[in-house]
Amino acid sequence: MPWAWEGAGQGAPPSLTHGAVAILATPDPTEKVALSRALAARWREVAMAVGDTAPPARPARPARPLLLPPKEMRRRRHFGALAGRVALLHALAHIELNAIDLGWDIIARFAGEDLPRTFFDDWVGVAGEEAEHFALLHARLNAFGADYGDLPAHDGLWESAAATTDDLLARLAVVPLVLEARGLDVTPEMTRRLQRAGDGESAAILARIYQDEIGHVAVGVRWFEHACDQRGLNPAIAFHDCVRRCFKGLIKPPFNRAARDAAGFPPAYYQPLAASRHCEERRDDAISTE
Repeated sequence: MPWAWEGAGQGAPPSLTHGAVAILATPDPTEKVALSRALAARWREVAMAVGDTAPPARPARPARPLLLPPKEMRRRRHFGALAGRVALLHALAHIELNAIDLGWDIIARFAGEDLPRTFFDDWVGVAGEEAEHFALLHARLNAFGADYGDLPAHDGLWESAAATTDDLLARLAVVPLVLEARGLDVTPEMTRRLQRAGDGESAAILARIYQDEIGHVAVGVRWFEHACDQRGLNPAIAFHDCVRRCFKGLIKPPFNRAARDAAGFPPAYYQPLAASRHCEERRDDAISTE
C-alpha cells in the first residue's frame, strides 16, 4: 500500500523506533492516532528494521486538558446524567491516550535489549489497539457535544511508568500487570452502569476495550515471564519485588479472577501484594490513631 506519514513532514520512517519516537513527539491526539494506525500497518506489511532511536523522557501533550494532581480530581458517580457519562468517557480517553504512548515507548525504550521480533509484533499490536480505543472514546465524546481536553485530567499513569524507564522487567510489571490489570477489575461494573443508564453505545465501547485489554495483560505476562526466564528469576517473586520498588499505589481487591485467568495472570503474583498492602494500611491507620 502507498505510505503516507501524514503530519510528520517526512517519508516512511527508516525504522520502527524512528516511527515510534515520531508518534511520542506528536502532541495532537488525532494525529497521534493516525500515525499509530499508519506505523502499525507498515510494520505488519513491510520488513522494517527495529532501529535504535531513543525516546523522549516524556511524550508530547496537547495544551488541554489541564493536568491536576490525582487527589484533586472529582469522583465520577452519576452515570445516569449526561455530565457524568461525559466525565467518565473523558477520563477513559485520557487513559487511552497515555496508553498509546506507553505502547510506543516500550518499543523505543527497550529496543536495545536482546528481544525477539515477536516482542515488537506484540507491542505494535497493543499500541495500535490503544489508538483505536482513544478514537472510539473521542468520537463518543463528540457525539455528546464534548471534546477531549474539555475537562481536567491527571498525570498519574505516566508518573507510574516514569519510575520504570531503566528496567524492562519493572515496566512490564507496573504497566500491563498492575495498571491495565486494574482496568479488568473495574470495567465490567462501569459497563453495567452505562447499560442501566440506557447508554448502550458507550457500554459497547467499554466492552470492546475490556476484551482487548485481556489480550494486553496476556502480552504483559508473556514478556514478563520471558524476561524472568532470561534473568533466571522466579516470576512471582520478581513481580513482588518490582511492584514494591516501583509502584506507589495499592493493589486493590476485589479482583476479576475470570479476566485475569483468561490473560494467564496467576493469583500468586498479585494476591500476596494485596494482602500485604492491606495489612500495611491497617497498621498505619492504627498508628495514626494512637
